[in-house]
Amino acid sequence: MGRNIYLDDMPLEEATEKYLRELDGIGALKPAPPEVIPVENSLHRVTAQPVYARSSSPHYHSAAMDGYAVMAASTFGAKETSPLQLRSEIDAMPVDTGDPLPAGCDAVIMIEDIHPVNEGTIEIIQPAYPWQHVRVVGEDIVATEMIIPANHRVRPIDIGGLLAGGVTEIAVRPKPYVAVIPTGDEIIEPCAEPEPGKIIDFNSRVFVAMIEEWGGLAQRRKIIRDDPHLLQQALAAAAKTADLVLINAGSSAGREDFTSEVISRMGKVVAHGVAIRPGKPVILGVVENKPVIGIPGYPVSAYLCAELFVKRIVYHKQALIPPPQEKIKALMSRKLYSSLGVEEFVRVKLGRVGDQVIATPVTRGAGVVMSLIRADGVIRVPRFSEGIAKGETTEVELLRSYQEVQETTVIIGSHDNTLDILANYMRLFFPEASVSSAHVGSLAGLTALKRNEAHCAGIHLLDEETGEYNVFYIKRYLPKKEVILVNLVYRQQGLIVKKGNPKNISGLEDLTRQDITFVNRQNGAGTRVLLDYSLKQKGISPGKIRGYDREEYTHMAVAAAVAAGEADCALGIQAAANALNLDFIGLGEERYDLCIPEEHWETRYIKRLLSVIESPDFKKEVGSLAGYDLRDCGKIMWKSRE
Repeated sequence: MGRNIYLDDMPLEEATEKYLRELDGIGALKPAPPEVIPVENSLHRVTAQPVYARSSSPHYHSAAMDGYAVMAASTFGAKETSPLQLRSEIDAMPVDTGDPLPAGCDAVIMIEDIHPVNEGTIEIIQPAYPWQHVRVVGEDIVATEMIIPANHRVRPIDIGGLLAGGVTEIAVRPKPYVAVIPTGDEIIEPCAEPEPGKIIDFNSRVFVAMIEEWGGLAQRRKIIRDDPHLLQQALAAAAKTADLVLINAGSSAGREDFTSEVISRMGKVVAHGVAIRPGKPVILGVVENKPVIGIPGYPVSAYLCAELFVKRIVYHKQALIPPPQEKIKALMSRKLYSSLGVEEFVRVKLGRVGDQVIATPVTRGAGVVMSLIRADGVIRVPRFSEGIAKGETTEVELLRSYQEVQETTVIIGSHDNTLDILANYMRLFFPEASVSSAHVGSLAGLTALKRNEAHCAGIHLLDEETGEYNVFYIKRYLPKKEVILVNLVYRQQGLIVKKGNPKNISGLEDLTRQDITFVNRQNGAGTRVLLDYSLKQKGISPGKIRGYDREEYTHMAVAAAVAAGEADCALGIQAAANALNLDFIGLGEERYDLCIPEEHWETRYIKRLLSVIESPDFKKEVGSLAGYDLRDCGKIMWKSRE
């Protein structure tokens, strides 16, 4: 087979409409014939026709209260000044809630309104009116009444109503059956430690879960190697039984990307290449009058394409439309650049700071699945826009509820592993709350506070002149803002090297060796400030360090680069080295503080945060990690008012 090329680069709306029109024309969106199932098993299923009551509820006149059943007319004239006496079991029949109304009775007097006179006589001081405290036949449901309409997703309460109406079975839309075919020579089943060059197949599991969440039934097929003939066989088998076939990976234009050509040979490619990012290489095709979608292998692209294209088909096959996504307005915390010609979907963290929801972009790579896990929402950047300006209000599609967003403490600044522990205990102690932590560096954290975009910032900025931490920079960058500096931890900074230190690195002087490759933190990070200060003290030129210009945004990222062999050395914290089983050469202790604007000090966002920091559970877990000292944890180190 020849090398693939993109057939199209359609706008999203055009590609979607064209594909749905094609599928509708061949009947591929039409729900399958109904199936009849027990009502008790119908939760979340979609009715294929209206459901009518077979019997009334209640189907007899029943007492709605504990008391005495009477003929209302026989009680007329009773009043407080002239009580009326009734003979028990003759004029008034004792009943409990739910009992059938005795013959000749049309009202119930509550037991609380009854005054016993003697063993066989009761007394009332006000008359009963007809059908008082009586549930009449059909009060809830009348036989032949429609209980739920067609194309209705069954809820728990609907099950109760159906059974109350004498309905034990209903006709529902069959669950759309989706076959998921993972492909790729490098793809393997889940395991703890994959070999280099091998990738765990988790995309197909994500698809299965998404489809089941949408009401479908998904089956994951075996992994297909990069062989067009094997792919063709697998697709032919899946198309015979499935309502929809997903092929994951192989949708692009590489040497081993065969999906487009296979679909074209067996059926029709309606679109190959949609003007979206991520997810551009998606293939929208038809085989055996069944929709076949080729989805890119990168996890974020895969997720987005499933949301944009697969979801609508699964809902259509149930005669439903996808529910609208909850949206809110948010203020962009920094300039968001985007390329013209593609509609870009950007993941963001959200949090309410003051009276404004702030949106901060997370990693935009199509292969970063954690960007979806951490994201609170998605911003759509129109295809003819070059981005969104800092401070501009934009619309965000929520990935979690707005209530959660409103209860989020926003921390922007330097990265530290203890922030993950802090976020976990925040959730444990305050289930309604969460922590949003954006790792942009200490200086960027102070800038975020200046722009009122965060509740606090994690910082560890060393003043070269005094050797003190943080205060100098706060005075410089936040001269007009009243803040309180609270210590979180002291931590060990040093050189992270491979296990066993194979290149015998002993100090910063070794970074200038030609056989040493370094990976750095981003400009503005406290670790970068510490490195530059230390290099200056030792008279080492950054230009002599191979890799000085390569930047990562977290301690774990630089440690991962060393663990993967991309670099021989990095400057970072001991906890990151230990986490990835790397060696650590300590260079000294630094102070990591939280800078908190005074305006947020008394808010629930900070009060909850401080209560977690001061908790024994939090301190115990952080204390169990290497390289941390909590001697001042939770202590106020400085106030700008003093």
